[in-house]
Formats: sequence, C-alpha cells, structure tokens
Amino acid sequence: MAWDDIPEWSLATARDLLDKVKDKDQFTFDHCCRVGRGSRKLAKAIGLNEYEQAIVEYAGLFHDIGKVQIPLDILVKPGRLDKNEIEIIKSHPLLSAQMIQHLDHVPFFRFMLPGIKYHHEKVSGDGYPNSLHGDDIPLFARLIAVVDAYDAMTNMRPYRNPLPEEKALQEIRDYSGTQFDTKLVDAFLKLLPEYKKVTQKDEREEVVVARLIKAA
Repeated sequence: MAWDDIPEWSLATARDLLDKVKDKDQFTFDHCCRVGRGSRKLAKAIGLNEYEQAIVEYAGLFHDIGKVQIPLDILVKPGRLDKNEIEIIKSHPLLSAQMIQHLDHVPFFRFMLPGIKYHHEKVSGDGYPNSLHGDDIPLFARLIAVVDAYDAMTNMRPYRNPLPEEKALQEIRDYSGTQFDTKLVDAFLKLLPEYKKVTQKDEREEVVVARLIKAA
C-alpha cells in the first residue's frame, strides 16, 4: 500500500464527520485533532511507514467521533457519572467505528477500524469493548491509547481541570504494562520533547489534521 491508496475524498469525509463533532462539543473536536496529530508522531517515532502513519493519524482523529451520538448532558456532565451513564460513555469506540464502517470496502478506511474500535482496551485484558489482552490488541489501538490518555489528562475538560504534566506522565508510567503497552510508553516518553512542538514540517507531513484545524 502507498500514498495512491489514500482516497482523494478522505479529507472531505473527515471534514464532514469532524464538523458534526465540533457542532456537538468543541472539547471533543479539539481532543480528536490533537490525538490524530499525536498518534501520527508516535507512529513515525516507532518506525511505521508513511502510509501507516496516515492511517493512524486518521484513526486518532476519528477515535471519539461516536460521541456525537451520546446525549450532551452525559458527555459534558460536571459531576460523577452513574453506572448507566458510564456504560453509555463506554459505547463510544463502537459508535465511532460504526460511523465509518460503511467505508470498510476501502482498504485505507478498513485499516483504521481496529485502532478506533479498540483504543480503550488494556494490555491487562481489563479494557473494553472486548477485553482483549496484550498483543491481541491491534498495534494502532495500543498506540492511540497512550496518546489519548496523555491528551485527556493534560487538557481541560468540561468536568475537570487538566492534571499537571508530571502527574499525567507518572500515571502513564504507573500503568505501563497493565493499561498501556510498555514499548509504546517508552517510545512516547522519549518522543515527548518533540511531541509537544508543532512545526511547519509536522503540518506538511500531516495528511488531514492541519487542514481541519485551519478550516475550523
């Protein structure tokens, strides 16, 4: 697979989906863009090729789009969620995957689906939706999980303030080998100084995120 295998209409599809996210919740839109950007950077750092980096960038961008189908009063609830609300929130990886499932006849989109669907699995087997364990979790999902957690902890959400960065990083270290893939955590921590920078070179290499942010 190569660049020619990325459909020309992929950007328009992404713009349409993320416009819906932005209309629903600006916080989720911003988070999706950062996770798409960060996932591509980590994919590059571990040696994935440019086509794989593009898939991961899109998968990171789309990982939470299913939240448009979750009631806003649950999505941005300032207090603790009850058990039923937690289960509704936990449906979002499957909802996100379902939103692009109709495109799975296109390899580029089919390859995104595991990263989207399984980004809340844990290497210990305690995640969701399928309680996958270790390397049974697709690589793209294990990668997005690290980026997603870091971004969620270090940025403002409607229901809580961001954690100090060192506390967030300690959380990632503490859960390396149980929630997160140890090798990917190590790669992420080494990448971190560059991860936090966004250069013109980064924006040129991105296949979708920079364009969406500029158009937003």
